[in-house]
Amino acid sequence: MTVAANPTVEIKVLDARLNDWGLPAYQSDMAAAIDLHACVDGPVTIEAGTPAQLIPAGIAVHMANPYMCATIVPRSGLGHKKGLVLGNSIGVIDADYQGQIMVSVWNRNAPGTEPIMIQPGERIAQMMFVPVLRPVFTTVEEFSEDSTRGAGGFGSTGVAHAKA
Repeated sequence: MTVAANPTVEIKVLDARLNDWGLPAYQSDMAAAIDLHACVDGPVTIEAGTPAQLIPAGIAVHMANPYMCATIVPRSGLGHKKGLVLGNSIGVIDADYQGQIMVSVWNRNAPGTEPIMIQPGERIAQMMFVPVLRPVFTTVEEFSEDSTRGAGGFGSTGVAHAKA
């Protein structure tokens, strides 16, 4: 089975303020992801060096397709300019999850620096829909063929420029 280029995904609005702030949408013709709003009742302070906090996005989705998932990824400007990143690096939303989308946020700045303030309605993360491969596993004693790399990992190919 494959994923169509434009599959249908149902979105349930759980926070009516999104009707004013903007429903999930692509912000440009070639945007890869939709922005997620912070559906909080007041400003949220994220202190540097403290545990990640969950911020509700005010929506739930229903993909109903095991060959796709959604990923929650940081907005690059917030991570680079302010230090607001995802507490779990990336979030995976399975096709059968129908609960509210939550965003784990973390202030990666050094302890003692200014806290990051998240305002109600602020766009704090992105959600990108991606295809999922679901391989059939075959248990073997030995692999059917050896690769050039084999079991080499963790820097085994070096860091210098690769020559053709």
